[in-house]
Amino acid sequence: MNKNFEVCISDNSSNYDIKKLIEPFKKKLNIQLNINRKNLGFAQNVIKVTSMAKNQFIWLLGDDDLLIETAVDNLTKIIKNNVDCDFFWINSYYYDYVNLKKFSHPFNPKFLPKNLKKHSPQNRDKKLNFFDLIDYKISFDYLLGIYLCVFRKSKWKKNLIHVDKKKISDIRTWSNFDNTCFHIKVFCKAFKDSKVYLCAKPQSVNLYGVREWNKLYPFIEIVRIPEVLDYYRDNGMKFLPYIINKNYSLRNFFNYFIKIILGGKEYGLNYVDFKKNFICNLIYPNSWFSILYYTKRTLINSFKNITK
Repeated sequence: MNKNFEVCISDNSSNYDIKKLIEPFKKKLNIQLNINRKNLGFAQNVIKVTSMAKNQFIWLLGDDDLLIETAVDNLTKIIKNNVDCDFFWINSYYYDYVNLKKFSHPFNPKFLPKNLKKHSPQNRDKKLNFFDLIDYKISFDYLLGIYLCVFRKSKWKKNLIHVDKKKISDIRTWSNFDNTCFHIKVFCKAFKDSKVYLCAKPQSVNLYGVREWNKLYPFIEIVRIPEVLDYYRDNGMKFLPYIINKNYSLRNFFNYFIKIILGGKEYGLNYVDFKKNFICNLIYPNSWFSILYYTKRTLINSFKNITK
């Protein structure tokens, strides 16, 4: 296995004994460790861990992400074979976190079942311009999933100036655009004129069911993701792709807004700008069709339950 990489860990004031956890791996891996004395929030902690990196490219992974066995070797080859690219989008599998309880720890990726669902349906690697990645046929979250992105450190570092430092210091979960999507701002400014490489074969596994912010998912989908597309449009995304993808992003508009309203602060209601996030989006067909989509899914699921 290629060992010409480093593992940078920034523990954001967790309750884990991280030093004990990494001890068995220190002889095998080049590990850099930082432990924050207090919770810095998502954005500031990401900026901290990227500042620790010494190599040319960074792959940001969360504590709910796994690598397949050959991921590092595969990614190294991809980067070496595409020296004109500054940004690499790496597909991922989904796997239910509950299933890990069946195995000993640390979990061995060899035990992953076959035919896992992929984040993106793409089946062919391809080289693209940056804004070509912003396509629901590639990824419904439009780069919001930072764990799918590998990027050149020098360009990332240079464009951190576009992040609002005051807003990312707010450690409330997803309370504003910057502390949720600051990496989108950096990616857009740094790589909008770059060649990017899409790796269709997943090299990681995204565990679902483990996130502490699950109740905020409807808010992320119909508030933050449309805002991400607005930001891309303001920074060079063409009008037609923007309209098509903005409409797609609102496919759960009414049913998710009802969840947010009923759920209150716990579901992000206090972070909603109703003029911007609700009224202005009513011009898109999917805002209205979302009622039909939801009704159709409910009827189909009810029929399946009856016929079981």
